[in-house]
Amino acid sequence: MITIPYKRHNTGIIAILLVTLVATIASCQGPKQRGQKSEKAATEEQEKKSPSVTDQQTVNPNDKKALGPIATPFDKPDVFADVAERAVKSVVNISSVKVIRTQGGAVTSPFFNDPFFRHFFGPQMHRRMPKERREKSLGSGVIVSKDGIVLTNNHVVEKAEKITVGLAEGEQEYEAEIVGSDPKSDVAVLKLKGDLKDIQPLPFGDSSKLRLGEMVLAVGNPFGLSHTVTFGIVSAKGRADVGIVDYEDFIQTDAAINPGNSGGALVNLRGELVGINTAILSRSGGYQGIGFAIPANMAKPVMDSLIKHGRVVRGWLGVSIQDVTKELADALGLPNSRGVLIADVVADGPADKAGFKRGDVVLSINGEKMDSSAKLRNLIAVLGTGSKARIEFKRDKVVKTIEVTLGELPADLGGIAKVAPDEGALGGLTIGALNPANRDKYEIPERLQTGVVITAVEPGSPAHSAGLKPGDVLIELNKMPIQSVPAFTELYRKSKSNILLLIYRDGSTMYLVFRR
Repeated sequence: MITIPYKRHNTGIIAILLVTLVATIASCQGPKQRGQKSEKAATEEQEKKSPSVTDQQTVNPNDKKALGPIATPFDKPDVFADVAERAVKSVVNISSVKVIRTQGGAVTSPFFNDPFFRHFFGPQMHRRMPKERREKSLGSGVIVSKDGIVLTNNHVVEKAEKITVGLAEGEQEYEAEIVGSDPKSDVAVLKLKGDLKDIQPLPFGDSSKLRLGEMVLAVGNPFGLSHTVTFGIVSAKGRADVGIVDYEDFIQTDAAINPGNSGGALVNLRGELVGINTAILSRSGGYQGIGFAIPANMAKPVMDSLIKHGRVVRGWLGVSIQDVTKELADALGLPNSRGVLIADVVADGPADKAGFKRGDVVLSINGEKMDSSAKLRNLIAVLGTGSKARIEFKRDKVVKTIEVTLGELPADLGGIAKVAPDEGALGGLTIGALNPANRDKYEIPERLQTGVVITAVEPGSPAHSAGLKPGDVLIELNKMPIQSVPAFTELYRKSKSNILLLIYRDGSTMYLVFRR
């Protein structure tokens, strides 16, 4: 708004202003006095010049010369409400009860401060006696079949002893059991118990057809607020370097996702499930515009395998791979950084039997271009055991094609295992396989043929208090040789009271005793 300052009036100036005002009014009314067309006639003439609504809708969107308007969801404002109303009926609130084992009161005898006793009893004598407490947690899930199958995140139901699933608006609650879970992809499958006639499954969509900027809805239970719907777009696809789980191909979205949304649905505007909301990137712990969802095309094969086998059966090519950087391409004499480099071939593996060699560069698999090692790894895993993979690759500047029959990914091949801080004496450990990479990193001699290596120790954890550290090799547990990462997990799970560990450190071996 413009403010005009007040001044003393002058009679001559006022007269001039009045004349100007009269002239302006006359010019505005002039067209009507000259016989302006009626409003109806003008409207009819305009309609002849402008295309009808039908004409606008039949414009070919691929015709670059066409000037028709671009249709958007906002042309039908009810589409969001319609999709949301259907989706909330399929998204459930998951409440789980877990038993958390913590350390109780410390042993306070003054004898335990004597270095003599510490030498014989070890640092673990200061460990606290274990106690148990029950903890409730909330998350979300999605009903995907009429027989009560619910898809959610592994971290929502991990170690849960009791799981309760609630429908929208508290209509009904069900008890649920875990059919199977897969920590490597953070997917878990539940089965509802009871009368299931009222449940409404959400259909799967093809997540590979999502486009950047496409509008999506996130449905879940943030902070326990049942069946909350938020709206955003697909910000990015194929995020494989987030570092949350082993197998990553996340959809990135700016739809608001908060604690409690985990396991909920990411839905397109056709009302289809295209992702399972999993994580957020945040400095505050709350929504900051970056959320991640597992694509439906990754979650569904994992779900199917868990239902059929009770575990995930992934395809295996039998190679070590890495991205082709510009520097690597220059060093290897490659014309560009396209493709994925085979750094090593596992003896007698599927790739070895098919004739692949170290230095081959994979260009495509079954016609799909390979632009990252994560994409290749995910695709081979999803294809599954026994599947045929037609692989196009480059060797010595010559492009070739080989068809490979995939094997099953070995359980302990380069695997890792984590012991949660509340899981007894070795809580807080991350264990890795005794593979070439770990041997080089921790300078482990070849004479050690069995065992697993500690790759990380969580500060303040029982394992940290016990003096264990990265690079220690665990050779035996209760006098049983540790042959692999899964073998360690199984032996530790079966241990009931004392744990006798044989470890290798700095060129020598030693025994340590822990209370479970």
